[in-house]
Parts: sequence; structure tokens; C-alpha cells
Amino acid sequence: MERKRTECPALPPGWKKEEVIRKSGLSAGKSDVYYYSPTGKKFRSKPQLARYLGNAVDLACFDFRTGKMMPGKLQKNKQRFRHDAQSLAKGGKPDLNTTLPIRQTASIFKQPVTKVTSHPGNKVKTDLQRGVEQPRQLFWEKRLKGLRSSDVAEQVLRTMDLPKGLQGIGPDSGDDVLLSAIASALHMSSAPITGQTSAAAEKNPAIWLNTSQPLCKTFTVTDEQIREQELKVFQARRSLEEALMADSVARAAENTRELRGKTA
Repeated sequence: MERKRTECPALPPGWKKEEVIRKSGLSAGKSDVYYYSPTGKKFRSKPQLARYLGNAVDLACFDFRTGKMMPGKLQKNKQRFRHDAQSLAKGGKPDLNTTLPIRQTASIFKQPVTKVTSHPGNKVKTDLQRGVEQPRQLFWEKRLKGLRSSDVAEQVLRTMDLPKGLQGIGPDSGDDVLLSAIASALHMSSAPITGQTSAAAEKNPAIWLNTSQPLCKTFTVTDEQIREQELKVFQARRSLEEALMADSVARAAENTRELRGKTA
């Protein structure tokens, strides 16, 4: 290796710069730069040098490779830091609008293009409903086929009998799939559930299907059906209340027997 040690005027008196040129290997011809303090201590990097000197010397524009003060480098660093701060303030992404776009063509040379930011005659139309609405898959209810509910003992529960007015349409529209589809529609949507109101949906549901409604023909719920359902709900709540009362009485009686046994 060839070594060249010279005085470094950018640093305090007594500091020397050493450049070591590599003679062999894949990196032959390249050089490594080191600095030596007046006491002979060796420094291999600019951060190490800055930690040693502290506030005694401002190394902001010091170039470690050449050993010179370069004010232009300091200006570039300030611009880079200012750009990074602005980028972070805007969400961490660089502002690409500050530079002209470059069209990448088959040519190896970069060609500038004209950047047009506004057109007075243009009008931007926004459809909020279309932007919010998400696409839905046709006949997604088929994925519910074969699913059965079970109790804590892993016994399959009996399926519910649907009214005669509820008739499914579309491929593989069985009662189990129709029941799951109606339950999902009631749970996921706040709109009224009316079924497929278009008569054409029965002939070709793949085209005329309303994806916001379950796969069943249009139906009407009468007042009599509502009263019957209210009666069933009332009876179910009454049976649940009686079962809870009986369980509470049984627990109280059991606690009383335990207390008598302890006092006897």
C-alpha cells in the first residue's frame, strides 16, 4: 500500500491527513482516508472525528475525503434537510409536484414534458354514492350452503321452517341458504328487506339481480304475521323468565341446606 501523509489546514494545527492507496485486490486503485491528531490518535470516520473535537471545530461543511471546508456542501445539506422536513409534514412522502415529470421512452436520454396543472374549462364531477359503495359478488349466498348451527354439546340445531311466501330464486336456492341469506341481510343492512322486486330477476338473475337484497322473490309481511311473531317472542321470553326464576329458587334452597349443615 502507498501512504501519503500531509498537513490538514482545515483542522487545528498539528492535525494530519493520511491517504492510503490500495495496490492489489478487487479494490485496487481506491484509497482510504485517515486523520491523526497531534497526539497520534487515528480517526477513521467523520462522526468519530466530530465526537472527539466536539464544539471546538464546526465540521458541518467539512469534507472527510478531501480534508477541505466546502460551503456548497453545507448548502446542499440544508436544502435536503428542509425538503425532508416538508416531506414528513405531508405524510412522509416526497412532494413530486415540485419537479417536472420525465417521460421514460425507448431512448436512453431523458426527455422533458410539459406539465399542465389546470384547465379552466374542465369540471370535476364526483359521485359520493359510487365512491362509498363497494362491489358485491353475485350469488355469494352459495357459500353459506351446508353450514349448520350447533349447541354447546355440538349437537346440530333444528332448522327453522320458513313461511310459504318466502321462495328462493337463483341456482341452488334451498331453504337453508335462503334462511342464512335473509339473516345476513337483516344483520348487515339497515334498509328494508323486500326481496327481488324485479320480475326479470326470476328469469335471468345473473343480469337483473339486486345485490342488496337476498335471493328470494318479493314478499309482503302482513299485520297478522307480525302479531303471530310477537306472540311467539312473548312466549319465549316468558319461558326464559320462568326458567331463570326456578334456577334462582333452586340455588337459594341449596345455599340454605349448606348453611344448616354447617351449623348443625
